[in-house]
Order: sequence, then structure tokens, then C-alpha cells
Amino acid sequence: MRFGWRAISGPVLTAATLLLAMLFDRFLPTASPVPLLVGIVALAGALSGLASAITSAAVAVIGAALLLLGRHGVSGLTTTDLVQLGLLAITAAATAGITGLMRERLLGTVAAERRSHATAARLSAALDQVDIGIVLLDTETRAEFINRAFRDYFAVPDEIADGKPPFIALMYHGRDTGAFELPEDELGTFIAQRMEMVRIGDATPINIALRTGEVLRFVCAALPDGGRMLSYTPVTDLVRHTDAPSRADYYRSLRDPTGRRLIRHLRAAE
Repeated sequence: MRFGWRAISGPVLTAATLLLAMLFDRFLPTASPVPLLVGIVALAGALSGLASAITSAAVAVIGAALLLLGRHGVSGLTTTDLVQLGLLAITAAATAGITGLMRERLLGTVAAERRSHATAARLSAALDQVDIGIVLLDTETRAEFINRAFRDYFAVPDEIADGKPPFIALMYHGRDTGAFELPEDELGTFIAQRMEMVRIGDATPINIALRTGEVLRFVCAALPDGGRMLSYTPVTDLVRHTDAPSRADYYRSLRDPTGRRLIRHLRAAE
């Protein structure tokens, strides 16, 4: 037991209550302080734990015995007095044990939640460092987490990403910002197909071409809790099967957002 104000408050308050009861009892009969003592024991357990509560309970039982002896003396104690003293001991001990253990369990739960939040924060920070877009969806397909890469690929503002938008809203945002390298008349079908893949948890990988020239490989993974993890892996440097092998360097240069490869390719052509 640490000797802080929380640890000593229970025993001190118990002793003070008993001293006041003994003082008042000399001048006029006072009500039994037993209910108040039990409440103080519970308070001690809630504030500082089992050790403080047990100490308060012991002080309460000893003080109550001294109070009875002061009133009746040893020879004047009746069976009723002894029964009341025994009930006080049992009640105070039970109260100390229950409140002390409940506090320990509560502190353990809080500590576990803090560790869990710290781990989640580290994992979130780590996922923000990778170039793979990651989106975690709950069972209602709302985005619980969107990493930095996905936000950058699809130009999703932080205020939207942090608001846990539904996946359909992210798809429409990509459509409205012109993120996809698709004709407008095909966007509706494309979005419907992606929504269906997410709904059924289809893990078939597909390539998504962006207007920036980048190509992302989309994979949907079903999670045990019914949610989904969506990954968007950059595969821009991989040549499409439909690209002519002789013009592979040119196609790669077109997919380079900075244009550096295109400049090198044109220089080489000269």
C-alpha cells in the first residue's frame, strides 16, 4: 500500500469517526456509527484499493469494540453486542474485499485499454508510412481507418477521411474528383462492381488505373468480425498485358506522375 493521501484517508477517517462517536457518547447517547463505518470502508477501497480498505475495516472493528466497552464495560457486554460486533467485522471485511477487488479489476481494464489504444496508435502510424493504400471497413462498410497513402492516391481530405465515411461515399468521391482512368459512362458500372466485391468479400485482385498515371492493385479481404480490409498496392512499374513490349519504357513513363521518365524517354528517342 502506497502511503499517499488516498491510502491513509480511509483509516484516518474511520478513526476520526470513532473518536467523535466516543466523545459524543460521553455526554448523550448517540446512534451506532456502524453504517457510517461500513461506508467509509467502501470509500477507502474505491480510493486506494484492498489494503487501505482492510486497514479501515480493522480500525472500524477495533474502534467499535472499544466503544462498546466504554458504554457497558467487559461485564456489561451482552450477546446482542457481540453479535453486532461480529456482523460489523463480517460486513466490513466483505465490503473491503469487494470494493478493493473491483477497483483492482477496473484499474486493470483501464490499463489494458490504454495499452490497446497505444498499440492501435503505433499501428496506425506505421500504416501511414507505407505506400500501400489501406482502408478498414466495419460490418456496415463504413471506413474506420484510412491510411495516408489512400488519402493521397484519391485526394481524400482529412476531414472526410476522419469522419468514417461509407465506402460508397469514397467511391463517389473518386468519381467526382476524376480519380479513375475510365470513361464517364463506365464509372457507374465500375462503382457497382467494386461495391459488390466488398459486400461479398471477393478477394479477386483487380488493377485500378488512375488519371495520375498510377495503377493500383485492389484486393478486398474479409475480416473475422465481418468487416473488410481493402488494400491498394501500387503496381505502376508493372507493364500491362495489353502494352506492347517494345514500348514498355514509354508506357512506364506515362505512368510516372512527375514526368521524369517521360523526359528521359524522349531524350533517348532523340
